[in-house]
Amino acid sequence: MTTLAVTGHMDLTEGSVSLVRVALDDLLKPYVDDGDLVGVSCIAKGADSLFAETVLAAGGRLTVVIPSRDYRQNKVKPAHAALFDRLVEAAEEVIVLPNETADRQAYEAANAVLVERADRLVAVWNGEPPTGKGGGTADTVLAARAAGVPVDVVWPDGATRRG
Repeated sequence: MTTLAVTGHMDLTEGSVSLVRVALDDLLKPYVDDGDLVGVSCIAKGADSLFAETVLAAGGRLTVVIPSRDYRQNKVKPAHAALFDRLVEAAEEVIVLPNETADRQAYEAANAVLVERADRLVAVWNGEPPTGKGGGTADTVLAARAAGVPVDVVWPDGATRRG
């Protein structure tokens, strides 16, 4: 069994979504061929959900990590709610962390679970350094590398973030 966790940007441009989806398909193919892929994701909009959809479409199993008890109610926007709910329903395992509020501390705790569970971390990341706020994509990449977890960066040519 191979467990791949994901971290990535939420604000992908519309044109980047298809580029990232193709890159994720390519990256996951060797693991799918092995027949026992588990994907771990916080299923936020953008990269996290794209990864989760790709894992499921490839026949893999999904583990969802929800950062706080209020996350669905207070952080999932209406445009993302249907996909979020569909991914939760499709997940083999759903871990809701005991944090009451979705804040930086909750996101950092969720990212720690991703790194802890991962054989490899998939980072849909443009390579920019951490913002200093904590809980972001770059922070998770650095934590994974510090823990000795290999990181596969996915940022296809032409991918961009909304400004």
